[in-house]
Amino acid sequence: MHPPRMSAPSCIVPPIEQVVIRPHIVPLLPTFHGMESENPYAHIKEFEDVCNTFREGGASIDLMRLKLFPFALKDKAKIWLNSLRPRSIRSWTDLQAEFLKKFFPTHRTNSLKRQISNFSAKENEKFYECWERYMEAINACPHHGFDTWLLVSYFYDGMSSSMKQLLETMCGGDFMSKNPEEAMDFLSYVAEVSRGWDEPHRGEVGKMKSQPNALHAKFGYTP
Repeated sequence: MHPPRMSAPSCIVPPIEQVVIRPHIVPLLPTFHGMESENPYAHIKEFEDVCNTFREGGASIDLMRLKLFPFALKDKAKIWLNSLRPRSIRSWTDLQAEFLKKFFPTHRTNSLKRQISNFSAKENEKFYECWERYMEAINACPHHGFDTWLLVSYFYDGMSSSMKQLLETMCGGDFMSKNPEEAMDFLSYVAEVSRGWDEPHRGEVGKMKSQPNALHAKFGYTP
C-alpha cells in the first residue's frame, strides 16, 4: 500500500477575486530557472510585459501576475517558491520582493554597483563600445541607486584621454557645464554618431572642431 499523496499548502494566499487563466497563456510566459547567469529584474520586466498583453475584462493586472508567476518558475526557482512559508504571500508586491531578495541578494548588488562606480575603458576600445558596455552594467543593476550626476562622473572618469578629447570636441568644450540629464543624453548621442568611426587621431580631432554643428544638424541633436 502506498502512502496517500499530500499536497503542501501554497505560499500564496488565494485571492477573493477569481481570475481565469486560459491554457494558451502559460506556454508564452518567460521562464526563470534560478541560475546565476539569469537576471531576476530582467525576468520580472519581461514577465510583466507579457502579462500586460493578456489582460482581459476587469481583472486586476497584479492579481493576474500573482496567479501566473508560479508558472514562470522552473527548477531551482520553483523549488524555492514551494519552500516558502504557507500563506505568506498576499500580493504581487510581496512575491516580487521575496523573489528579488532570493535571486538578487545584497552581495550581487554590491558587485554590480562596483562595476559601475569603477568603470574604465578598455585598451583600444571605441567610444560607442565603451558606452554600450557601461549601459549594460547600469541595466544589469536597475536598483543601483546612483544619481544621474554620479553615473556621468563614473563614465567620464573612466574614459581614455582620446575619448575625452572626442567628447569635448563634439560639444565645443562645454561638456562639464551641462546638467546631468543633458550630459547623459549627449554621451548617448556621441556614441551613436561615432559608431563605425575609428577613435580620432590628433590630426583628425583638429579637423572635427569645425564639424560639430553640422553633425548635430545631421543627427537631429540640439545642444
